[in-house]
Amino acid sequence: MTRITAWRRHPLARYAVLILALALVGMAYAAFVQAGKPADAALAAGKVDDVAEGKSLFVAHCASCHGTNAEGTETAPTLIGVGAAAVDFQMSTGRMPAANPGPQAPRKPLPEWVTPEKIKQISAYVQSLGGGPQVPGAEQVDPKLGDAGRGGELFRANCIQCHNWAGAGGALTQGKHAPNLNEATPTQIYEAMVTGPQAMPVFNDTTITPEEKRSMIAYITQVRAQKDPGGFALGRIGPVTEGLVAWIVGLSALALAAIWITAKKRQKP
Repeated sequence: MTRITAWRRHPLARYAVLILALALVGMAYAAFVQAGKPADAALAAGKVDDVAEGKSLFVAHCASCHGTNAEGTETAPTLIGVGAAAVDFQMSTGRMPAANPGPQAPRKPLPEWVTPEKIKQISAYVQSLGGGPQVPGAEQVDPKLGDAGRGGELFRANCIQCHNWAGAGGALTQGKHAPNLNEATPTQIYEAMVTGPQAMPVFNDTTITPEEKRSMIAYITQVRAQKDPGGFALGRIGPVTEGLVAWIVGLSALALAAIWITAKKRQKP
């Protein structure tokens, strides 16, 4: 007991205890890291494989317009720094590969060779070139986790000028148009906001937070699921279209009524 007490009072005792504690913490951390290494290695190997396969697909199907190293050409812009989200949006909507150059690439059915796996691989390759926005996870785009009321406020403040209050789309200048959002998936809507395809501006996380983007997705999906109890939706463009239809139908009905009345009068002896 006397020896233990003497050792505890030794000037170097506190340093010995500190070194022992640091050693124990280091051993615990090393064990924790080693436990996670197999999963990390498998994930890294998967990404490397996707990048390698994506590069082969890119050279075969995309390099003729975007350049061998995605540096861009006179026909198409550089893809360095656009991120995986931009590639996933353009390819999953059929806008890329583009059949013909024009003011705006339209949404179209996917070619037979374009599959979700190949889109993922090309996206991984482009992401490896210079970073950029990544494809959002399922939780980021889940409409059930968003606030549709708040999303409606944000949509009306930032989007209805082009897409209409119901996301029906509309014409823009120079042959471009804001597309109808009825066919867009929640993931595609999110990707469009963070990448700004075609004439659309980029809404980064500083302008509209990820939570607000999710609320906007909740609003869009809620509106397009609503039925039209009045009958024809008329594109949901608003009172201009409804007034035009009412005007044409009303005038036509009045003209037909006038013709019928005058015809009846002429038939009298």
